[in-house]
Amino acid sequence: MQKQFMVEAIRLAVEQVRRSGGPFGAVIVKDGEIIARGANKVTPTHDPTAHAEVVAIREACKALGSHSLEGCEIYCSCEPCPMCLGAIYWARIDKLWFAATRTDAKEAGFDDEMIYEELCKSHEHRHLPSMQMMRREALEAFRRWNEKPDRIEY
Repeated sequence: MQKQFMVEAIRLAVEQVRRSGGPFGAVIVKDGEIIARGANKVTPTHDPTAHAEVVAIREACKALGSHSLEGCEIYCSCEPCPMCLGAIYWARIDKLWFAATRTDAKEAGFDDEMIYEELCKSHEHRHLPSMQMMRREALEAFRRWNEKPDRIEY
């Protein structure tokens, strides 16, 4: 059964290349049925976050009317980049299946290794200058969040 879902993710990736998008596809499955599909739309939409996995997560959340995708699995034509892996964790997807590896992606010109390395560095040692400011003022939002009796946890 899993094979048919991966076949669809790969089909989406191949089709998206024909449509001038990136070579990545993803499907999200719940109870043995595809509930969402995503293909890389970074260049057609001018959105650097429009990776296949993120597109599929957005569609699945709309379909289920929830920010949580517990009980779902994601099938990706390629091992997710750091952003997409983070989104998969945030969505609480139960299982990740992938076909090509991040090394395969690198050989095709999609190299995320610098990002993986940057995430392990302290702020002051990252390539992107990152300066903290106004922490005390920003903590007000967290204080109010913690006091809010009707907050929706995520």
